[in-house]
Amino acid sequence: MHAPHKHTARRIGLAPRVLLGLALVAVPATAGAAGATDHSAAQVSSAARAATGLDDPAKKEIAMQLVSSAENSSLDWKAQYKYIEDIDDDRGYTAGIIGFCSGTGDMLDLVELYTQRKPGNVLAKYLPALRKVDGTPSHEGLDPNFTRDWQKAAQDSAFRKAQDDERDRVYFNPAVNRGKSDGIGVLGQFMYYDAIVMHGDGGDSTSFTNIRKKALAKAKPPAQGGDEVKYLNAFLDARVWAMKQEAAHEDTSRVDTAQRVFLRKGNLDLRTPLEWKVYGDSYRIG
Repeated sequence: MHAPHKHTARRIGLAPRVLLGLALVAVPATAGAAGATDHSAAQVSSAARAATGLDDPAKKEIAMQLVSSAENSSLDWKAQYKYIEDIDDDRGYTAGIIGFCSGTGDMLDLVELYTQRKPGNVLAKYLPALRKVDGTPSHEGLDPNFTRDWQKAAQDSAFRKAQDDERDRVYFNPAVNRGKSDGIGVLGQFMYYDAIVMHGDGGDSTSFTNIRKKALAKAKPPAQGGDEVKYLNAFLDARVWAMKQEAAHEDTSRVDTAQRVFLRKGNLDLRTPLEWKVYGDSYRIG
């Protein structure tokens, strides 16, 4: 089951109403956890985590699975390239591995990229319609065959690669890079990624950048000499505020019973094994 994602003026995609009720197994404490007394050691540890990053292939795979468990009730995120439906959130069609939406611009960008790389593909003929419906929930010019053609395109490795590349360009890489520059580890980078996926990074008050600004007003990140756990708690506080500004995001369990659980456990590296529940279903990684 999908639910609405990214809340921005243009880049809005799919956003799960509920994410990860997590219970961690065998989670070691880290130097960044509360109670660390050697500030310089904590800083070195934080820098080391940021250097590894959520972009480490194994960590990135975990991030994709965590999101997919909530978005698709499955750890098999790669099965979602073909996903497409209108989930009645006024954003048109929601589709693919990150919830590209016909009404919010990111689906248009994706199909344009795919068409640049492979002219004459099965979705290219929908570009005029996608430009027309951008910013609206309309299906005009897309029905009745767009969903069928999307699923056909998903069989093409070039289209799957385009989805990967747009996810990374617009959401994943900016989140990881910002997290590294702030000196936060893998968990913090995942928090950034989850936030930018849901809220986008536009100019509105609930965008990722403004969520981060709210957090910075309350605590400093490690790169500015602050305590990582305190900063991440401040970020999650700001994130919860942002979620509550939109009815589609008002269930904050993805933060309350997921990311805060990791944080309380001191698992700043997202170490496996991980066990959690989504919509009452149990999942395990590792």
